Amino acid sequence: MVDTIIQETKPKMDSAISVLRDDLSKIRTGRANPAILDGIRVSYYGSTSSLKEVASISVPESTIIAIKPWDRNSLGSIETAIRNSDLGLSPVNDGTQVRLILPPLTEERRKEIVTQVKKSGELAKVNLRNIRSEAWNKVQAGIKSKEVTEDDKYGAEESLNKLISERNKDIDKIVLDKESELMKI
Repeated sequence: MVDTIIQETKPKMDSAISVLRDDLSKIRTGRANPAILDGIRVSYYGSTSSLKEVASISVPESTIIAIKPWDRNSLGSIETAIRNSDLGLSPVNDGTQVRLILPPLTEERRKEIVTQVKKSGELAKVNLRNIRSEAWNKVQAGIKSKEVTEDDKYGAEESLNKLISERNKDIDKIVLDKESELMKI
């Protein structure tokens, strides 16, 4: 039973780390990254669609994202969706495509973003602790129902602590990599 609990816990922890990676990939680092547009929804012929579904997104230069819609009539909708998003970017509509010019990050803004990244890392660690707590509660319930022995309990505790330690190191490395990426000029 304990092995099953540990095996169920690993993918949950890996998923929490995956979510952190996805969140951090959307954070702007000074270079144009199409992932920052992932959450943008465009009103397209009466329904809302993701930006990727209505346009091709490319990065012609390191500070420019070009969005070329499949249908020119959707240019205004795309422009409006970007303006209304929380990206803080001003789209430039040239009649065939929308361009986003990413201004260089100031030192102060970089430090703010690093603080955000660290908070995201801490939230991921909290999620890991919650997952570990959930697994530990299952072990405790197994002890009460006599399905888990005391030896198994200590083995499970050791395994869970080893798992959380490994995953915390992974999170620290991810956060540190993103921080160094942000602080590069």
